[in-house]
Amino acid sequence: MRRRYPFAWRDRVRDDVDRSDVPVHTLLDVITIPTEERTTPWALIARRFAYATMLMVIVALIVYLDTDGYTEPLTFIDALYYSAVSLSTTGYGDITPVTQDARLVNIFVITPARVAFLMLLVGTTLSVLTEDSRKTLQIQQWRRTVRNHTIVVGYGTKGRSAVDALLAGDTAPSSIVVIDSDPVALGHAEKRGLVTVHGDGTKSSVLRVAGITRARSVVVAPSSDDTAVLVTLSVREMAPRAMIVASARESENQHLLMQSGADSVVVSAETTGRLLGLATVTPPVVEMMEDLLSPDEGFAVAERPIADDEVGSNPRHLADIVLGVVRSGELYRIDVPEAETVEPGDRLLYVRMTQPQESPEAQKPSE
Repeated sequence: MRRRYPFAWRDRVRDDVDRSDVPVHTLLDVITIPTEERTTPWALIARRFAYATMLMVIVALIVYLDTDGYTEPLTFIDALYYSAVSLSTTGYGDITPVTQDARLVNIFVITPARVAFLMLLVGTTLSVLTEDSRKTLQIQQWRRTVRNHTIVVGYGTKGRSAVDALLAGDTAPSSIVVIDSDPVALGHAEKRGLVTVHGDGTKSSVLRVAGITRARSVVVAPSSDDTAVLVTLSVREMAPRAMIVASARESENQHLLMQSGADSVVVSAETTGRLLGLATVTPPVVEMMEDLLSPDEGFAVAERPIADDEVGSNPRHLADIVLGVVRSGELYRIDVPEAETVEPGDRLLYVRMTQPQESPEAQKPSE
């Protein structure tokens, strides 16, 4: 049964400025698509200048090998001079080819080299000037193809932890979109290969830019509960089928988020308080909980489909430590009657061993 929302809120969403139909070049400062680290313009200039110099020396050597084919016998300095003025299209005319062989060399070697020489020198300037066009095409292609992605609203401590869990679960960085108004936070997200959108997550125009209508799930993790409620309302209004997981600082706001359309709410203050209480009584329990929640090493809670030979088995007797059975989107704990037998199509929530990532030094073969 779908929740119904006040008409005032629906009107507010529709009256918001829609950026989804604006020209793509106006979004250059809003959307950032991660790419491979690009070389600075100065490095490009130095590299292409070196290539141009090498090309000029090669042409000089070719001319020097046919020193008698020109208006006067050429020394290597003369050949280098002729190469420089020819490739740069200066052409003083004091040295010219007179034999058939020298003229053929000019037609089939020096003329193409001249074009390449100019392309090397002008190419850096064109590359810098066309950077905005490249980004515009990249954003246009991303907006046309993005779907079934995860949007993370807020890249603070909770948002970063949520992204860590997503990446540990083999979610591709390119399928995660981060919305935040802090450029520093977005810079950190971009370095991790995430798509970023600069703006306020409560605005429907910003959510549209992030592709909310085609998103598979949304993580709502702003710094305040009232912002989380506004974001959840906007997301549920615009994406009725998206899965929304929201974070609340106080448990008294949990029901507000659920009424706003969240599928699941995590109360951070209450969860932290429980861990603090457990730490004073049974510290090893807290260590184990942190181990299960840490995606990098030790143990982790994961979900997997059942194998064909596991159908009809009791999940307690499987090799993995099974915590529950997911059937038709519903989770059944291991201690309820519905989870006594594994059925076709079920998925298992279990504890798996994670392999710690080795450092680059440890990955080097021993000598």
